[in-house]
Amino acid sequence: MASTLSLLKLPTLPPKHQETKPKFSIICPNSIVQKLNKVSTNPQSLLHETFKNLQIPLTAATFSLFLDTKEAVAAGGEFGIFEGRSFALIHPIVMGSLFLYTLYAGYLGWQWRRIRTLQDEINELKKEVKGVFVTPDGNPPAEPPKPSPVEIKIQQLTEERKELLKGSYRDKHFNAGSILLGFGVLEAVGGGVNTWLRTGKLFPGPHLFAGAGITVLWAAAAALVPAMQKGNETARSLHIALNTLNVVLFIWQIPTGFDILLKVFEFTKWP
Repeated sequence: MASTLSLLKLPTLPPKHQETKPKFSIICPNSIVQKLNKVSTNPQSLLHETFKNLQIPLTAATFSLFLDTKEAVAAGGEFGIFEGRSFALIHPIVMGSLFLYTLYAGYLGWQWRRIRTLQDEINELKKEVKGVFVTPDGNPPAEPPKPSPVEIKIQQLTEERKELLKGSYRDKHFNAGSILLGFGVLEAVGGGVNTWLRTGKLFPGPHLFAGAGITVLWAAAAALVPAMQKGNETARSLHIALNTLNVVLFIWQIPTGFDILLKVFEFTKWP
């Protein structure tokens, strides 16, 4: 009796001819519904058609996640210490050191040039030295003649050149130039990256453009080294001119860089 009553409580199934089909049009386009209705009797075909028709929408949705520009904005706090004052102070400290090192490299280059010009000057003076007087029989005089002013000058320049050679200015100047080129380009790019990390943008102006010019001058001056090593005087003169302009731009960078440094202290915090 109890089992009979429980069976009476079960829901009755609709007749087979009244079996309803799922309304796919609620969640799928009509074109997909039509194709799904045709293959509803074959589960494998149903899965294949569904995936085939959803490939393009899914791909578009996936790319939209990667191309969302709102997530590419800097200075939102996601870079942590790289947006702080400690990281921002690296650029002015390094560039200030490189400015002083540029002056030192110029001194080394000038000393190396002095060694080369001294030898040229000595060679010119030797052409003015008169021959050694001899007696009528062809023997040198008993008392050697006093050195002429030209010979004294040659001796002085020769001693000066020997002292300069002990300083190895040629190698020191080459090494200093390599350090300037490497660290200068690295920190010039690093300064722009740091500005972007802190503010989310760059600020076109005298400091940015002068810094770009200094970086280009470093590269151009270094490119002349092979020709200079072959004795090309034009390349040497151009090398000096480019580096002189580099120093002028570097000096011009100091006041604009100081203004930016004050803004760093105003708008950033430790660390």
